[in-house]
Amino acid sequence: MDLSQPKVMGIVNRTPDSFYDGGKTTDLKQALKQVEQMLTEGADFIDVGGYSTRPNAEEVSVEEEMNRVIPLIEQVMVNFPHAVISIDTFRSEVARAAVEAGASIVNDVSGGNLDKEMFETVAELKVPYILMHMRGTPATMQKMNTYEHLLKDILLELSVKVNELRKLSVNDIIVDPGLGFAKSIGQNYEILKNLTYFDFLDCPILMGLSRKSMIYKTLGINVEQALNGTTALNMVALLNGANILRVHDIKEAVETVKLFNTLQN
Repeated sequence: MDLSQPKVMGIVNRTPDSFYDGGKTTDLKQALKQVEQMLTEGADFIDVGGYSTRPNAEEVSVEEEMNRVIPLIEQVMVNFPHAVISIDTFRSEVARAAVEAGASIVNDVSGGNLDKEMFETVAELKVPYILMHMRGTPATMQKMNTYEHLLKDILLELSVKVNELRKLSVNDIIVDPGLGFAKSIGQNYEILKNLTYFDFLDCPILMGLSRKSMIYKTLGINVEQALNGTTALNMVALLNGANILRVHDIKEAVETVKLFNTLQN
């Protein structure tokens, strides 16, 4: 897929406790219907997850995570065989099963920190890998947002892992700075403002800021009211070089990309 023009990734969380859409797609038919709507509205990727990584989220067993994601991936492949699915997991075992079921990208919020076999698994599977920056675990990350130099520290930590992946012949690496993961609201905005700093890595950039607390807490609203703020910051991300927008709301993101492309042309 050509990422010279920005793409949109739709979020499908098969979890009861995700921060915005938890519980909305626990039913398989419901989840499949959501995927269909996202594809109809123009999503380029569908990101399927079965483990909530919001702060203090409950632990989920490998078996439960697989039960949530594998049947949906299989059904999407049957009903929409041209769909491009990414599996949102930090477990190599789940990543392998998902790719065998039809997923073609691994999206790892831990950047390999929570499963030391993840990098070698992705190399063996020969699929693109989304490398996100995070420190600690979902339970501890909020206490790990102290940096000597925010941008330099994140860039260094990511560059070490990009180098490891390239040594393993993982050629298609997408980098996600990890807004909200071991970052304060102020740090999130500093990253967004200086997104071109990460061009040094020579990897496409994915931005996942959809309906996050950096939006609704700043505006003094709730997560349900954060779509307008999401759209505004998605345009900022595109202007600063983002290649993929990971979002809950496809139609609005696709329109944002279209307006951005028109502006650039």
